[in-house]
Parts: sequence; C-alpha cells; structure tokens
Amino acid sequence: MATAEVVVANGSGGADTKAAFKEIYSKLKEEMLKDPAFEFTDESLQWIDRMVDYNVLGGKCNRGLSVIDSYKILKGVDVLSKEETFLACTLGWCIEWLQAYFLVLDDIMDNSQTRRGQPCWFRVPQVGLIAVNDGIILRNHISRILQHHFKGKPYYVDLIDLFNEVEFKTASGQLLDLITTHEGEKDLTKYNLTVHRRIVQYKTAYYSFYLPVACALLLAGENLDNFGDVKNILVEMGTYFQVQDDYLDCFGDPEFIGKIGTDIEDYKCSWLVVQALERADENQKRILFENYGKSDPACVAKVKDLYKELKLEEVFHEYERESYNKLIADIEAQPSKAVQTVLKSFLHKIYKRDK
Repeated sequence: MATAEVVVANGSGGADTKAAFKEIYSKLKEEMLKDPAFEFTDESLQWIDRMVDYNVLGGKCNRGLSVIDSYKILKGVDVLSKEETFLACTLGWCIEWLQAYFLVLDDIMDNSQTRRGQPCWFRVPQVGLIAVNDGIILRNHISRILQHHFKGKPYYVDLIDLFNEVEFKTASGQLLDLITTHEGEKDLTKYNLTVHRRIVQYKTAYYSFYLPVACALLLAGENLDNFGDVKNILVEMGTYFQVQDDYLDCFGDPEFIGKIGTDIEDYKCSWLVVQALERADENQKRILFENYGKSDPACVAKVKDLYKELKLEEVFHEYERESYNKLIADIEAQPSKAVQTVLKSFLHKIYKRDK
C-alpha cells in the first residue's frame, strides 16, 4: 500500500505561514551542516546538503504545516509570536524529516522507480545503497534538531517519546505490509479487513494524522495522556483517508489525481480487494485469484469489472457516509471547542476529496 500524500493542513497554511515555514527549513539544514558532533569533509557536507534537499523538500508539506495551524487554533490566536512560530515550524519540519526517512527506505524495499516526480533517491547515479545510511542520517537529524531547540522545555521528554513511539508504530505497520504483500508466493487468502485496517493504522495514520496534532498539543502545554480520544479519532481519520486513497486508485480520474493507479497490478492489500473477497462468490473469487497482481491490462480490466459487478463504488460511498457521521459525533463529544475545531478542520479537508 503506497503511503498516501496527505492533504490535511488545517486552513491549508496561508502564504505567510508557508513562507515562514520554508525560511526555517534553511536555518535547520544549516545547523545540521554545522553540527559540531562530527568533523565534516567538504565532500560529506555537499552530499548531506544535496541529500536533505532532495528528500525532505518536494512534497506539499501538509503534515508540517498542520502543526502550525493546529497550534494557532489551540491557542485561539491568528498570529503566533516569533518564538512560537519558530518552534511550531521546527516540529513541523521534524515530521517532514521523518517522512523523508520513511520514504527513502520504503522506496528501496518496494524497488520503486520514482517519487514526487523524480527518481527515487537510491536510483540517483552514485547513490545506490548509500541511501540506507542516508535514511539513518535523516532520522538522526530529528534527534539533533529536537535536542538543539527543545532541550530544557518541560515537554522535551514527551516530544522524544512521541517521535519514538510513532516511528515504532510506523515501522511495525511497514513490516506487516511487507510480509503480507511481498513475502513468498502471492496469497490473497492473507487479505482481510482486519489486516488492511491494521496496516493502514500503523503505517500511515499515526504519523500522518496523530503526530502533527500531538506536537501542537505539547507546544500548547497539554498532557497527551488526557487526549486518548483525540488520538483514536485521528487514527480513524487516517484510516478513512487511506480507504479513500485505495478507492481513488481504481475509480479516480488519473488526469485529475495526477497519477495512474497501480494497486491491482502491484498486488496491494487494498480496501477494494478486501471488500471484493468478502462479497465474491466462488466464481468471482476465481477471477480475482487469476487476475489480481498481474500487469497485463486485460487482467486489470477483469478485476475492475468485477469491482463494478460487486457495486464497490456504492459500498465505498456508504462507508464514507458512515465514517463521516461517526467522526463528527466523536469530535462533537470532545469537551474542548478548540480541539473540536482542529479535528473538524482536518476532516473537512479530506471529506469527499477526489484527488
């Protein structure tokens, strides 16, 4: 299951926010290149400079921008102080660094060709498997950034714990995805709703949806132990987001989405194939087993025809409606109006999206 590009910046981060965010990236990268803990050579400095730009930049930065927007809502202000802006942007960039670390290694594991419209980092000439070490360096940059700017803050240990826990959950979700979809013979009998849900929750939802809000809550002086319900709501939202992504991979308009879906060819544990397996009779299952995971367009067409025959578009729209209603009810049960606003801004950004 490809990690979806997330579109959750609450209020999409105004132009000023984006400009401030970009400016702080340059400062953080500069600090990494001047880190006194290592005696850099000119060659290693040039390598890290290029590697960080290549992998950390290039996305929409929605996860990172969400920290700033969520923090503003929690504080009840439209404008943050210079210090608050810097700290929120820095945590936002730590999430973007984390994403870069995951993607560099993910692309090697998946043997992917391109990422964000350019060759995967390990495909770049002279990089190859040095990319594994680069991934490790990207992860270590996060610890260096947090230590440099947050050591001494009352929530410093909580931040370290948060990033460690989210990384562990994501890596464990990735393992489940790999051994379910890649190991040995292709076996559709391994695919079911429970497996799909677990992969999605751990591989995508925690770091894409929960982490930005958790960072904002810590900045606002809150104790994360008091926000278990908020974590659950955001993980549910992340699950809903990935189900949308699986649906759009097959039924979305490639011209509009900007990519051609390949979940069927790639034998992905997609929500659609799981739903199809639950609903198919023996004949229909045979069609799935014979055609799923094959790159021949005729095989792909047979799978898509079966999805239509099983009315999976209707099944998805019903799921979307039910998920939205449940999420709204859960959000409105939250005692804090500011927290409700943060959660609703995430939800309204993704509800009924078509790309």
